[in-house]
Amino acid sequence: MKNAIILLFIFWTNVMFSQNFTPFKIYKTDGKSISDKKLLKDLAQADIILFGELHDNSIAHWLQLKFVKELHQVRKISVGMEMFETDNQSILDDYLKSKITQKQLDTLARLWNNYKTDYKPIVDFCKENSLSVIATNVPRRYANILYKQGEEALMKLPEADKKWFPTLPMPYNPELPAYKTMLKMFGDANHANLNFPKAQAFKDYTMANAIAGNLNDSKLHIHFNGSYHSDNYEGIYWYLKQINPNFKIVTISTVLQEKLDKLEIKNKKISDYIIVTDIDITRTY
Repeated sequence: MKNAIILLFIFWTNVMFSQNFTPFKIYKTDGKSISDKKLLKDLAQADIILFGELHDNSIAHWLQLKFVKELHQVRKISVGMEMFETDNQSILDDYLKSKITQKQLDTLARLWNNYKTDYKPIVDFCKENSLSVIATNVPRRYANILYKQGEEALMKLPEADKKWFPTLPMPYNPELPAYKTMLKMFGDANHANLNFPKAQAFKDYTMANAIAGNLNDSKLHIHFNGSYHSDNYEGIYWYLKQINPNFKIVTISTVLQEKLDKLEIKNKKISDYIIVTDIDITRTY
């Protein structure tokens, strides 16, 4: 009887405490799980890594820093960030070269609200190890001009403005699913502003050109961007392939799930690797 009670206690304990507290799991595009070590080996073979994040995901930011540190041990690397706009490159360079302080960077650059918690650790690691950080995103004011006035308005700007974004007109495929989905956000397609998805494409186009323009044959480039900029091999990925079809690009996407033991069907095939984080993880803002 005593043994039966012990076995029953063990059974109920296992039931009560069956939750796995692992905060993330990594899957390949087909839904098969992969270890972080195997993923790093695969990433080290690429020319470009597009690490798609959820901007407020603390686990994704932690992994980004870990990946940079680990890949730096085996490859020469450079880092690119959607979070810096191209006209802030010289300010960023001055910080990386210790010509200005963190306080001056805070004042002079247009830093995201979550910069201190999410991106500063990566930038500071690059600074300490003399690694390049590339500001890749188009300044917001130019994306707004395209949205409100069209691409023609950008083409009429002074040359001093045009140096912050690639040559126009830009290649653009309005049939890409991501851009078509954006139009649906307006509801009535007859009243949708066709420049809305094109302004998004302008960001993708600028980031792709900034990556390609700073790509060194001997270096691995790690780019951090919102997942929607590279999911489903669209956005930045599509533009990079227009520039050079031979680029070896690896894409990563970050998603949230209630359960980590299986990749949900909707999250399969959105990228080469999918980082699934627990839906209850801490958000950084």
